[in-house]
Amino acid sequence: MRYHMLNKNREFARVYARGKSYVHPYLVLYVAKNRLGHVRVGLTATKKVGGAVQRNRARRVLRAALCEHLLPNAGGYDIILVARTRTPALKSGQVSAALARLMEKAALPDCRKAPRGGAAPC
Repeated sequence: MRYHMLNKNREFARVYARGKSYVHPYLVLYVAKNRLGHVRVGLTATKKVGGAVQRNRARRVLRAALCEHLLPNAGGYDIILVARTRTPALKSGQVSAALARLMEKAALPDCRKAPRGGAAPC
């Protein structure tokens, strides 16, 4: 696994309170630094997104987009991706492009823009 998961409510609450948010019509990205030296990720989809099938699809699409862009050695960040109502109806390429834009705004290292020689393969 390339990253650890955020599991506890207090971890999510800390990122929401202290982190910075970046909004796109397809998803919301919350980022906060941590002192652990590795990336922790949380994926959320509320009931506003739809039923269980739509929420699971939204999380699956977000997870796939994140795996395309997140460097394994990105440093100490807590990242939360929140699905929005349009997310389950989108193709993974559209969500991936939206995540790339948000990661660029957040100044997070992107796997696709990293030099291949120095970084670990994605």
